[in-house]
Amino acid sequence: MEWITALIMFGSFFILVFSGVPISFSIGISSLLSCFTLLPPQVALAILGQKVATGLDSFSLLAIPFFILAGTLMNNGGIAQRLINFSQVLVGRMPGSMGHVNVMANMMFGSISGSAVAACAAVGGTMAPMQKKAGYPPEYSAAINVTSCITGLLIPPSNVLIVYALTAGGLSVAALFMAGYIPGILMGLSVMIVGAVIAKRRGYPIAPRPTFKQFIFAFLDAVPSMLLVVIVMGGILAGVCTATEASAVAVVYTFILSVFVYRQIKPSQLPRIVLESVVMTSIVLMLIGVSVGMSWVMTDANIPNSIAEGLLSVSNNPIIILLMINIILLVVGVFMDMTPAVLIFTPIFLPIATRIGMDPIHFGIMMVVNLCIGLCTPPVGSALFVGCSVANLKIQNLIRPMLPFFAALVVSLLLITYIPQLSLFLPRLFGLY
Repeated sequence: MEWITALIMFGSFFILVFSGVPISFSIGISSLLSCFTLLPPQVALAILGQKVATGLDSFSLLAIPFFILAGTLMNNGGIAQRLINFSQVLVGRMPGSMGHVNVMANMMFGSISGSAVAACAAVGGTMAPMQKKAGYPPEYSAAINVTSCITGLLIPPSNVLIVYALTAGGLSVAALFMAGYIPGILMGLSVMIVGAVIAKRRGYPIAPRPTFKQFIFAFLDAVPSMLLVVIVMGGILAGVCTATEASAVAVVYTFILSVFVYRQIKPSQLPRIVLESVVMTSIVLMLIGVSVGMSWVMTDANIPNSIAEGLLSVSNNPIIILLMINIILLVVGVFMDMTPAVLIFTPIFLPIATRIGMDPIHFGIMMVVNLCIGLCTPPVGSALFVGCSVANLKIQNLIRPMLPFFAALVVSLLLITYIPQLSLFLPRLFGLY
């Protein structure tokens, strides 16, 4: 019965996805069809509906709409340009300087907004004409933008880490947030190293040295934006507020910053911004709800245990097991968005990881890094599509220039996988885990 349920679930899911059905509906329909093999139709409908509802009944999930609204306010509030200006005075003298500015700005903007797509659009849209004017090929600029925007999903606040914390049985969100810093920075540095090597070989221009006055002005102009990370993480680490309460503080702070300090958002624009956030939130929460339903069906059919036994029968070596998990997740990331992938595959792979002695926090970071790479790959890589759009390039023209950066990200993934301290050092240092 297990293999029949699994075959119906995954077979119908991939058929629906490749037929163009939205992924949330694909997950819901495949879950229902597979549930019919376990329960009578009326019972299956009732229980799945209940699981979808209870899956969203969590106080911690309130952080997601708040962080989405804060990110939308930032995307419209002129923050990207200020972070770009500050990045220019930091890394402007390195080979391929404009590419490094793009990476730094993506890391800062992504960490503030918590969205790879928002960072790719806001930073890439601003940087593309600047890099073209400076003499950088559009393919090089777009490749750096796409592969560096995902770092913001590791550097907190991060919605996907909140989702993983709930799926993994209520892990500390603060510990996961702190665990993401070093891996996120490592990914950004790997992109910068490859970008510098390519720029050096091809003789790309280097920006002029900024004056001390320019540095001070750019720093002071960017400080209010960067203070958001200090407020959010400082409040969580000091025990003043939870991650959910910090997300509400982030909305208030970004509203004041965008409307009254930078004055980039007019009151008449607020209804549109709120509507954008509501639409994005509804998409994310629907994905969470139906993915919780699919996870329950898999658990009830004992699919995770069957997969675990299958993997462990191949090898008992943790190095081989983690390599196989990484390969599977890399393939999953090519075809599936991050949120449903985390919700569906965490119950499958986390028990395997813990059986071979892997820390759940470490596994969560490894999983998110892995799925982040999928955002840069076709056919469903949202960061890739946005990066091509802002650079006015076709996807096929960007695949080859991205390969060296993609390889650097995979090397970072392997380092994060096999060196646990990269993820666990900061949480243990701050006594969070």
